[in-house]
Amino acid sequence: MAADGGAESQTIRAQLRLRELVLDGDLAPGERLTELALVERLGVSRTPVRAALLALQEEGLLEPLAGGGIAVKAFGEADIHDAIEIRGTLEGLAARLAAERGVAPSLLAQAVEVLARIDALLARPSFDDAAFSGYVDENARFHELLAEMADSEMLRRQIVRAVAQPFASPSAFVMAPRTGQLARDRLVIAQEQHHAALEAISRREGARAEALMREHARIAHRNLSEALASRHGLAGVRGAALIRRGGRSL
Repeated sequence: MAADGGAESQTIRAQLRLRELVLDGDLAPGERLTELALVERLGVSRTPVRAALLALQEEGLLEPLAGGGIAVKAFGEADIHDAIEIRGTLEGLAARLAAERGVAPSLLAQAVEVLARIDALLARPSFDDAAFSGYVDENARFHELLAEMADSEMLRRQIVRAVAQPFASPSAFVMAPRTGQLARDRLVIAQEQHHAALEAISRREGARAEALMREHARIAHRNLSEALASRHGLAGVRGAALIRRGGRSL
């Protein structure tokens, strides 16, 4: 049992470290990765390295090369917009199903509590990094609850897969800038949409709930476009080194 636990720990460590190297830009887009080089760099054996390469390929951060091997993937602007659109479409469907099927009071109460905590964060006199981090956590929780409200394990799994795509999570482009009045204003708009969507679900207004969550994803589209248009706009986005302006992935 101890040996198995050690192997599992090495695999997890290799996966986390390799993801970190990719997202931090230490491994460049298009760079071919070899097992032997990664064994030395990550300090683990070849088996955990192989598992890490496979995991990150499934996550979409790595891609197979035509001539064999694996390389770090680059993401075009259109790819990221597509990923955001897919998430928005799936979350819109989740909101509509939740409204049509009804949601357990306990689940609605959890969502209300999450939104109350976000309201409190946005009401702080100074919207600093701590408030931003709190918003990211609570925002992620609200979107998780939304997926649960649909009462569809199949849909929930698809949403989890969509959110896991690079740069497609609900908080991927909640930035530029992260702090200050402009950041607060943008998050206030997003929070109003949260409240409106939850209200529509509670009132069993399926079409309205779906439209609101589809519109909610538009904020991420706008933030992405503005970040790409700014010289320093992507500074707060982890993995920004993987993004290529315009077009699709290389």
